[in-house]
Amino acid sequence: MGTAHEVDDHEVSKKNIFSQKKNDTSEIVSKLRAQFLNKGLEIYPFKVGWYNDEVEELFHFNFDPDTLAVLVVSTPDMFERALVPFMCSDDCTGTLDLLDKCMKHNFSLVRRIFPDEDIEIMHDFEMTPSRRPKVLVQPAAHVAGAAYYYTARSLAPNPFKQKIFGVCIHPVYGGWFALRGVFIFKSVRAADLPRIDPVDCVPEQEKRVELLDLFNNYWKDNRYRDIISVEKKYSEDQKRYFSTLPKDRGPLIKELIQKYKGINSEEQMQKKEMLTNNNSIKLCNSESNSQPDYGFHKEFY
Repeated sequence: MGTAHEVDDHEVSKKNIFSQKKNDTSEIVSKLRAQFLNKGLEIYPFKVGWYNDEVEELFHFNFDPDTLAVLVVSTPDMFERALVPFMCSDDCTGTLDLLDKCMKHNFSLVRRIFPDEDIEIMHDFEMTPSRRPKVLVQPAAHVAGAAYYYTARSLAPNPFKQKIFGVCIHPVYGGWFALRGVFIFKSVRAADLPRIDPVDCVPEQEKRVELLDLFNNYWKDNRYRDIISVEKKYSEDQKRYFSTLPKDRGPLIKELIQKYKGINSEEQMQKKEMLTNNNSIKLCNSESNSQPDYGFHKEFY
């Protein structure tokens, strides 16, 4: 049997190994944001218990209430930063919608970032065998503080006689965004995660009634998206893409691929031209000096 000192060292060693394997909540969120923000995707952490408190038992996540979950929100930049590059590199075949394929690809990267974590990935479009959504993304957005979820319960009184659907409004993008899915880190407890309330950007009863009326009865014209002033909207190409039925998008996808590949080629040519001009200037300067410009070679390669 070892000495007390040896036993203590062994316990410390075990704790150190555990702490090295364990991903802190803030570290997980930071890594996810580093991966996704440049693709126009925002990251919002929340606790499973917060979500379960807002939805019917049928939709509960069967995990500890403190389990870390993360919501993924696509901003207007997602189209040009994530979908278009994927569109230009994909063969655009198969039965799965191109956007769904793009999101599946990007979401799958999470397991590479956290190879030691047990992660459940749920997309907004996924259904259970009984044909119910795997995740209700709008309540998730509300509890994560990403976007306020306006429903009939938000109205006092409720003037609608028929059943109406609720809608989330983002404080920066209004309705010009989408909720793409949730990651659940099954072994990570976020007991100290502070809860951030969503911004109530449509506080007036009259505007809430208008919002829900526009969303339920006139959603195709996009007016509900502009219920508040927004910093950025979908580009015209993005509007065309989403207003076209998936079965009819083939010709549009070909057109967009040609357009954006052309833009990319032009940008690459401009970058090469700028690099050539800069290198020519450096070469001239190096020839006029007694010392060679080694920095030129480093930068060129």
